[in-house]
Amino acid sequence: MDLFDKLYDEHERVKVRFVGFTTEHTRYDFGIVYTNMFFGKPLVICMQTGRSTLLDPKDIEDIEYLQNVFRITDKQQAADLVDFFHATLPEVPFITQYE
Repeated sequence: MDLFDKLYDEHERVKVRFVGFTTEHTRYDFGIVYTNMFFGKPLVICMQTGRSTLLDPKDIEDIEYLQNVFRITDKQQAADLVDFFHATLPEVPFITQYE
């Protein structure tokens, strides 16, 4: 282990939520990990593709970002995700992770 400088090694009990839903055109299955790491941003994982990202309220507003992360070509599908994430993810205050 002398080859690596450890940046962090944290153990934490976290809340995980699994949500599956459909829209008019698409089915979604997400795992959402609520953690104190990563400035309090939830880790959102698409269970179908394995793609993941950290999301906060500002990230949700960026439709192009959501399209890129989850590789969605249709703007309406991305807009549906915005609505879902608005209803699902909490407002997160900025948390200083490194003191």
